[in-house]
Amino acid sequence: MAKGSKVENIQIPKSVDLTDEDVYDAMKEIPGYLDITPGDFKAVYRLAFMRAVERLKHSVKVEDVMTRDVIFVDIKTPMKEVAEILGNHGISGLPVVDLDGKVVGIISEKDFLRHLGAHDKMTFMAFVAERLNEEACVDVSIGERAAGDMMASPAITVDASRPIIEIATLFRENNINRVPVVNEKGKLVGIVSRADIIQSAILKI
Repeated sequence: MAKGSKVENIQIPKSVDLTDEDVYDAMKEIPGYLDITPGDFKAVYRLAFMRAVERLKHSVKVEDVMTRDVIFVDIKTPMKEVAEILGNHGISGLPVVDLDGKVVGIISEKDFLRHLGAHDKMTFMAFVAERLNEEACVDVSIGERAAGDMMASPAITVDASRPIIEIATLFRENNINRVPVVNEKGKLVGIVSRADIIQSAILKI
């Protein structure tokens, strides 16, 4: 990606394709009669540039960067199987759907830790260390429970038409790393993660 200026967490390339509307809107913001001098032109350019930045910030949608081949489980999937899926695919969480294919929750490593007795915001290794210092063994009976019993619900979901800059804010405000993408019927059509946004070369998180 070309080196550029940082504006509100957006990486702006040195060359921006300005539209006539960007320039026209910028010129309307300058009061009085416009005598096009170099100074006036620079003022128009700066305003037009920022207009273009604002437009570009909202031009990339979720559907442009989301993963469409989504790994998911249903509400009846045993937690033992959920753990195997997460481990085999090297992921930390996935969507849970009901029997109609609608997203109803998210299951993640945090849910395993919580049900095994971990404290809030406790890391995996802190949990392991605490358990190693206890005489009792960790209860592994959760392996036979279903994803629907342990998932975080309701799931935060988004539709494919939302700008990805809004998703970055959603991640930050809810302290999450991924969000399922659903259609108008609430059925899973994709998933977007922090990595997807970073790879879009628009946001710098």
